Amino acid sequence: MGAQLRVYKRRIRSVTATKKITKAMEMIAASRVVKAQRKVAASTPYAQELTRAVTAVGTGSNTKHPLTTEADNPTRAAVLLLTSDRGLAGAFNANAIKAAEQLTERLEREGKQVDTYIVGRRGVAHYNFRERTIAETFTGFTDEPSYADAKKVAAPLIEAIQSETADGGVDELHIVYTEFVSMMTQTAVGSQLLPLRLEDTATETAGKGEILPLYDFEPSAEDVLDALLPRYVESRIYNALLQSAASKHAATRRAMKSATDNAGELINTLSRLANAARQAEITQEISEIVGGASALADATAGSDN
Repeated sequence: MGAQLRVYKRRIRSVTATKKITKAMEMIAASRVVKAQRKVAASTPYAQELTRAVTAVGTGSNTKHPLTTEADNPTRAAVLLLTSDRGLAGAFNANAIKAAEQLTERLEREGKQVDTYIVGRRGVAHYNFRERTIAETFTGFTDEPSYADAKKVAAPLIEAIQSETADGGVDELHIVYTEFVSMMTQTAVGSQLLPLRLEDTATETAGKGEILPLYDFEPSAEDVLDALLPRYVESRIYNALLQSAASKHAATRRAMKSATDNAGELINTLSRLANAARQAEITQEISEIVGGASALADATAGSDN
């Protein structure tokens, strides 16, 4: 019985050490998600206003441009998938990967060839394990992305959208990321970045009671769109990176809190089992003492007779 007690104590020490680690990770994630939320709140207005400006230019001119004009017969599309470099975030990466695979299947059913760009080691590992083709990967910055990281990710995508499909270019650019709704809710979403759907954006703007401004273009609307194209793509990718980072930290915090709570429950269960084992050991020792004393008394009485 003493051996069993030692096993319980060893497991309690092990689980207690794990609980300390998960609690520390929960606190770190909680502090990081607050910073990420602030960055998301700071970047969202710029991305929205830039989208409104592009929409105003697109609707106010008849210029055909990759930013606002859909191809007559699109044959190639690029999908940018945002995952994390680290795990321990529940279903965060799995949901984003699932959304990207569903989007890829839909585009392929439409007869389009899909080039996949991936941010984050988890997504890269998933596709490499299944031996799927990846156009380009970006890793090492998913926890705290900067605008420079967004520019690095956007560069090959902008080059692809500006190139002809015969030369390896694409007709459409899609992005799959995890939208930060609240500390408890993060949703994997897919959206089309290019070409910009002017009708949807204009309808959304009208629904909010806003009126798109009128612009005079100098030197031309095409030159303005050429200048806005990289800014638009970079700002949207940067905002998506920030939302994905905030979602990852929130998912990590929730997962680590669950792990900490489960560790506490396991410690309580093991403590009860250890107490029961200790009580059984004490009872057995008392029984052995009483039995020994009784046997000694009987032996003494027999010798006297």
